[in-house]
Amino acid sequence: MLTKTTRINFLFDFYQALLTPKQRNYMEMYYLEDYSLGEISELLQVSRQAVYDNIKRTEAMLESYEGKLHLYGKFEQRVKLMEQIEKTVTDNEVLKMINQLKELD
Repeated sequence: MLTKTTRINFLFDFYQALLTPKQRNYMEMYYLEDYSLGEISELLQVSRQAVYDNIKRTEAMLESYEGKLHLYGKFEQRVKLMEQIEKTVTDNEVLKMINQLKELD
């Protein structure tokens, strides 16, 4: 479950601009603020099922965006490559540049 939550959080970070304000609100409340489905339904005055359906649909959309754009996959590859370079390189200037690259992400 934690792996799925982490993945959805990353996908949300990458693709939230492509979501509607309503979708962003539901996802922020559920994944970032850790509200339960019941709490969200009470706050927004909708059924628990409506909250669940919206979140599941939005998760599927995020996965669809990733399937087409691969932003998260490329990010993971960059992180792995930087870690490999960091382990291999001993030059302090190069290590400093790697840290600067990490800060950009």
